[in-house]
Amino acid sequence: QVQLLESGGGLAQAGGSLRLSCAASGRSFSYLSMAWFRQAPGKEREAVATINRSCSSSYYADSVKGRFTISRDNTENMVYLQMNSLKPEDTAVYFCAASRAYLPGLSDYNYWGPGTQVTVSS
Repeated sequence: QVQLLESGGGLAQAGGSLRLSCAASGRSFSYLSMAWFRQAPGKEREAVATINRSCSSSYYADSVKGRFTISRDNTENMVYLQMNSLKPEDTAVYFCAASRAYLPGLSDYNYWGPGTQVTVSS
């Protein structure tokens, strides 16, 4: 089993930065594909960024490209989301997710954290 726990959410002003962290428990973290999703009130959950096992490949939603950076530390079982130039539309609950698939589609992420709230004020 994989357990995920996010931290680092909070309130930020537009143009500011936040860094989200996700701690993973369980063995074989380095074999997991990892991702950050978010869900705003009244909207569907959307993928924000993904990173593969070896950090050689990542994906970003168009809405966050150039502003957010996903990274991971396989020695510490951690994944991070650095969020810069925040906008009010980035306000959402952010979820860390994991998949055992080698090349997961967005629907293949089946381990989820409880989420952390990010609120960006204008």
